[in-house]
Amino acid sequence: MIKKAIIPIAGLGTRFLPLSKVLPKELWPLGDKPVLQYIIEEAQASGIKEIIFVNKPEKKLVWDYFKKKLKSKKILEAKYKNHFLKELENLESISKDISFSQTFQKEPLGAAHAVFQAKNLVGREPCAVLWADDVVESKTPCLLQLIKVFKKYQKPIIALARVPKESFQFYGMIKGKEIENRIYRIENFVEKPSVKESPSDLAIVGKCIITPKVFDCLKKTHFDLKSDITLSETLVEVARDGKEVYGYEFEGKWLECGNKLAYLKSNLYLSLNHPQFGKELKKFLKKI
Repeated sequence: MIKKAIIPIAGLGTRFLPLSKVLPKELWPLGDKPVLQYIIEEAQASGIKEIIFVNKPEKKLVWDYFKKKLKSKKILEAKYKNHFLKELENLESISKDISFSQTFQKEPLGAAHAVFQAKNLVGREPCAVLWADDVVESKTPCLLQLIKVFKKYQKPIIALARVPKESFQFYGMIKGKEIENRIYRIENFVEKPSVKESPSDLAIVGKCIITPKVFDCLKKTHFDLKSDITLSETLVEVARDGKEVYGYEFEGKWLECGNKLAYLKSNLYLSLNHPQFGKELKKFLKKI
């Protein structure tokens, strides 16, 4: 039912300067592969058939990573045999299962504006939106969990996670009514509230499913350089307009990569739990 996913990657990456001057933050390694590859693999495991990148015109590294094949593959085969080829084949298999397209956000007009740029490529059908700095470790892919909820309600779905009160100030926190186990009807949200101002302990995570009505709302939105309208704000506007929007508290571990400290923690966690390198890294950590 949900076959397309929008992944906005046109951000400036200011929280990751100076490294983000030369390497987009979505290509930073978590363990032994880029953050973005985890997101793409989640989409692949959830049945997504088309990825739509919302990119900057001059930003080519992400496109090359997934689409450009090595010219020297024959040399690798001769010299290294299967030593490195398996990882390369795993990456290239993604391109066989998923088609990639891209559109461009030419001005930094915010997250919601970036999503709106994909309107024509999505068409009049529901689709996923996946932000390239939220990885979820789970038995069932987080997006697939959202898709299962969407099949029942046929309304926009936002991924939610509980956070401790000292972290409320860093997230968009929702106000909602629980209608089923882990499923909430969204009423409002507060961006980066204090503990007293927060309507709940449920934070918005960068994964959701949207419908054509969300694009209709975005079409009426005024975007400018002074504002940074989030997709969460747009979804709340849809809810206030009498249309139902839901949140789902997914099952799994949320690994954030949206700032340096969160990225370092997620990188450490996934490195220490890596099936090939984790055991030796844990030994090394004890040693030092």
